[in-house]
Amino acid sequence: QVQLAESGGGMVQAGGSLRLSCAASGRTSTNWAMAWFRQAPGEERDFVAAINMNHGGTYYTNSMKGRFIISADNTRNTMYLQMNSLQPEDTAVYYCAVGTNIPALFIAGDESEYDYWGQGTQVTVSS
Repeated sequence: QVQLAESGGGMVQAGGSLRLSCAASGRTSTNWAMAWFRQAPGEERDFVAAINMNHGGTYYTNSMKGRFIISADNTRNTMYLQMNSLQPEDTAVYYCAVGTNIPALFIAGDESEYDYWGQGTQVTVSS
């Protein structure tokens, strides 16, 4: 069992920044990854970014590169998402996800790669 503790969500004005955190506790594997997804009202849940906790590789949607930065502290099993230049379109519930048995050909944006999900943290960006 893996438990996830998300924090850092809130409300900011357009152009502001937030840093999300997700700390994993419990059983993890030697080859595992953490990721952020988000879901806006009436929309599908979309991939944001991921990090391979074994070798540190990072994955982003192209539009988020340079604006959102994912990082991790492996000693604390904690993942961070630094979000800069936030826009109203970024308003969503952000979910932390963990994949404990990711394949060699890891498809970071595929929800089926992940077997644990956090409760989500609300990010609201006002105009």
